[in-house]
Amino acid sequence: MLIVRFWLHNTKSLYLHPKFKRYRSMNESRNSYFPQIADISKAYQRVKNVVKRTPLEYNANLSEEYQAQIYLKREDLQIVRSYKIRGAYNKMSCLSQEELERGVVCASAGNHAQGLAYACNKLRIKGTIFMPAPTPKQKVRQVRMFGKEYVEIVLTGDTFDDAQFEADVFCRSNNMVYIPPFNSKKIIEGQGTIAIEILEDADQEIDFMFIPVGGGGLSSGVGAYFKQVSPHTQIIGVEPLGAPAMYESLRTDNVVTLGTIDKFVDGAAVKKVGHLNFPICKEVLKEVALVPEGKVCSCILKLYNEEAIVVEPSGVLSIAVLDQYRDQIKGKTVVCILSGSNNDITRMEEIKERSLLYEGLKHYFIINFPQRAGALREFLNDVLSPTDDITTFEYTKKINREDGPALVGIEIQQKEDYNGLIDRMNKKGIRYQLLKDNPDVYRLLI
Repeated sequence: MLIVRFWLHNTKSLYLHPKFKRYRSMNESRNSYFPQIADISKAYQRVKNVVKRTPLEYNANLSEEYQAQIYLKREDLQIVRSYKIRGAYNKMSCLSQEELERGVVCASAGNHAQGLAYACNKLRIKGTIFMPAPTPKQKVRQVRMFGKEYVEIVLTGDTFDDAQFEADVFCRSNNMVYIPPFNSKKIIEGQGTIAIEILEDADQEIDFMFIPVGGGGLSSGVGAYFKQVSPHTQIIGVEPLGAPAMYESLRTDNVVTLGTIDKFVDGAAVKKVGHLNFPICKEVLKEVALVPEGKVCSCILKLYNEEAIVVEPSGVLSIAVLDQYRDQIKGKTVVCILSGSNNDITRMEEIKERSLLYEGLKHYFIINFPQRAGALREFLNDVLSPTDDITTFEYTKKINREDGPALVGIEIQQKEDYNGLIDRMNKKGIRYQLLKDNPDVYRLLI
């Protein structure tokens, strides 16, 4: 490990060493772009005095749970509370003076906007940021706080795609420079600087590394550096189940555009990965794993309750996936990148709800109650156990009807209690429909 640390700052020697000869010849034979160690090292020199060197922390609780040595790379503690500042600042610092004077443009609903705003402030250049109109006010305030007078925020359209379209039109008509969130060489190299810090801070060889994947900027930058410096490390990309853009692209060996996605894990929910990022990820990632959004929510709550760590949905993907690799990582050294902590507090109720539903601790039913006195009392006494709790009950009595539907949400104490609840409803002859079986109605509730 000491030898690797020395070579990190002497990249010419690195290419001459026999250990890396095969990577030298492999890189020379590539026709497409692949981030080089020297390029990522140069990016690190540009950003190191601007970004925070985030800690690589050993986590005792996770290590005990998975019987492994698990370290967290805390990019959630970054200046703008995500890694995005690294790529944005690196790209902008490489622009010519003439380009800087023209100003920069981006479209983003979150972390990329904050990273660009902070970079504009540091470099004292004009930036115009397009954000969807429904963007939470908290995120808009954060962008304005980081950018101050150097940033103009334009709220437009209902979706990111709407904001992206307006940003493209504005950029061309005003001859400004567009700063993409992931599909750019300098963005990729900037995000790759995380790898340098990880390898310098690690006390032992890293067997596994788990990286959140959205458009592919972080995974392609960090993955490329590790592929050349620590080739034995198995790099796993992690995507939300509802937005598997990289997973599907790798599966079909072609960049695909998803028709619809679940936007809940907003920092990693994209319909299409970058065309520069895809071939790099294809080469450096061992595989891409998918994590259900409900599992993400459970992990957010667990990390907060047990570690007092606040992360956004995409930021916790690298930990939420560990259950899938429990056997493989046992006894190994593992690094999980916590990519960000820009979590709006107003989302916590939804996060809790999704977690309960995923864990099988909350269920919604449409129940037909007889329209007579005492029907609800009988349900409470004969169907619910002492530990069952009604959390939702919506019912309006209709005249001239024998029964009427009620929306009922029931929270149980243990997942296993569900079967008993269903058995008691069946024995009582209650007519019900589990709303999970009706996706259209179910989505209205969560």
